[in-house]
Amino acid sequence: MKTLGLPIALAALMLSTSAFAAPALPALKKQAVAGVQARAKLAQQMNDKIFSFGELAFQEVETSKYITDVLEKNGFTVTRGVAGLPTGWVATWTNKTGGPTIAMGSDIDGIPKASQTPGIPWRKPMVEGAPGHGEGHNSGNAVNVVAALAVKEIMEKEGIAGTLMLWPGVAEELVAGKAFMVRAGVFKGVDAVLFTHVGDNLAVTWGKPSGTGSVSVEYTFHGAAAHAAGKPWMGRSALDAVSLMNIGWEFRREHIRPEQRSHYVITDGGDQPNVVPQIAKVWYYFREQDFKRISDLYAMGNKVADGAAMMTDTTVERRVLGTAAPRHFNKPIAEAAYANIQAVGLPKWTADEQAFAKAVQKEVKADKQDGLAVELKKLEPPVEKPESGGSDDIGDISWTVPTITVNYPSNIPGLAGHSWMNAISMATPIAHDGVVAGAKVIAMTTLDLLTRPELRTAAKDYFTKVQNKDEHYVPMISEKDQPAVEINADVMAKFRPAMRAQYYDETKYPTYLDQLGVKWPTLEK
Repeated sequence: MKTLGLPIALAALMLSTSAFAAPALPALKKQAVAGVQARAKLAQQMNDKIFSFGELAFQEVETSKYITDVLEKNGFTVTRGVAGLPTGWVATWTNKTGGPTIAMGSDIDGIPKASQTPGIPWRKPMVEGAPGHGEGHNSGNAVNVVAALAVKEIMEKEGIAGTLMLWPGVAEELVAGKAFMVRAGVFKGVDAVLFTHVGDNLAVTWGKPSGTGSVSVEYTFHGAAAHAAGKPWMGRSALDAVSLMNIGWEFRREHIRPEQRSHYVITDGGDQPNVVPQIAKVWYYFREQDFKRISDLYAMGNKVADGAAMMTDTTVERRVLGTAAPRHFNKPIAEAAYANIQAVGLPKWTADEQAFAKAVQKEVKADKQDGLAVELKKLEPPVEKPESGGSDDIGDISWTVPTITVNYPSNIPGLAGHSWMNAISMATPIAHDGVVAGAKVIAMTTLDLLTRPELRTAAKDYFTKVQNKDEHYVPMISEKDQPAVEINADVMAKFRPAMRAQYYDETKYPTYLDQLGVKWPTLEK
C-alpha cells in the first residue's frame, strides 16, 4: 500500500480549527493519519474479505460475524441481534467517563446477480447468477473500523473521554434496517453519527441532498383457485388483481409530480397456468422528497390496490418491508469534515490505477473516459430545488441525531450503479487507497467531535433550530411492523456453497486479486 500524503500544510489545518480546538488537536490529527496508514493492511484485508462474502440484504451473516470478531478482538463490546435484525449489531468502546458518544456506520448488503471478478474490466461473474457487491458496500466498514482503532489508540494515550460506537446498515438496498434501529432506540444518547458510503470522490454535503425518501410495501392479493379451463368462473384470480393494480398505477402516474419515483416487481404470480392463482404478490417502492408527499403517494397506492381487489372480487393485505426518510445532513459537522478532506486530499493515483479506470469506462461505454477523480469536489450549499433520485435509510438516523455522510473514492466515475460494473474496482488497489483516504477523514472528524464541545453544540443547534424548524421526523413503520428477515434466504441458500469456495483467505494471499489469480492491472482480454 502506498502512503497517501497530506497536500495541505499542517498550518492551514491549524487555521481551520484554531478558533474551536485545543492547541493539541492538529497534533492529534497527525497521529490519527499515521494510525490509519499503519493499519492500511487491515483495511485492505477487511475490504477484500467482505467483498468475497457478497451477501444480500438480511442475510449478511458472514459479514457481520467477521466485522464483530475484529472489533471484539480489539476491545469493543458487541451486542448482536439489535432491533429484531439477526445481522444487526452495535459495538461500543468507552474511555473514562462523561465524554460524548460518536457513532460510525456503513452498509453491508450486496446486489442481486452482481457477482463479478474484481480487477477484470469486462463482465466476468465469479459465480453465475450470484449476488455481489455491485454498490461497494464491502468497503465502508473497513473505513470505520480502521478509523475507530486509530482514534481508540489516541484516546487511550491522551486520556480523551468518550465512547466510540460502530453499527451496520442492514438491508440498506431494501431500505429495511435503519428505521427499525431508530425505533429500537439504538441512537439514544449519541451525539453525532458519521456515516460512510463508497463514491468516486472524497466528499461531504450538508442540508437536503438530491434524492427521495421512500416506503417499500408488498401487496398480497387473495382469490380462489379453480381449474383454469374446466371451471374458471369458480375462480377469483389474485394475479388479475395484481395486473389491474399495476395498470391502474401506470395510468395514475400521469397525474403525479414528476419528482416522484415508483416501481414494482411481481414476486408471486401464481403456481401454474391451468390453476387460477389464489395468491399473487407485487412489491412496490413509493418515493418522494418530503414526509407528507411520501405518505400521500403511499396512500394513493393503497387506493389503487383496494380498487383492484374490488374489481376482481379478491382481498388485499399489505406489509411494509422498509422505509427511508428524506435525508438532511448537519452543516457544522460537514464543514469540520470538509476541512479534514482538504487536509487529506485525494489519493495519488498511480498510472496503473488510472489506466485500469479508463479501461473500465471504455468497456461500459461511460460518457466520460478520463479515469479517476484528481480534483476534490467543493463543499457547496444545498441546491434550492434538489433533484429527485434514489433513497437511503440513513435519512431516518439523520432526523434522530446530527448526521453526515462521507463519500470516499473507491469506485470509478461514470458507471451505472447497482450493477456488476460497480463491483469491478471494489477489491483492487483503487478501493484500498480510497478506503484509507476515507478512514483518515473519519478519524480526524471523530477527534473534532470528541475534543471540541463547541462543535457538538453548533451541530445540535443546527439540528434543532434549522433542520427541525419547519419539518420533523415522521416514522413510517408502525409498532406492529417487523423486519422481513426471511427475504433473500432462498437465494443465499442456493448460491452460498459456490460463493463460500471463493471466500478470501487473508492468511494465504496478500490480496484477493492474488487469490483469484488476477494480474494487476488487467486492461485487455
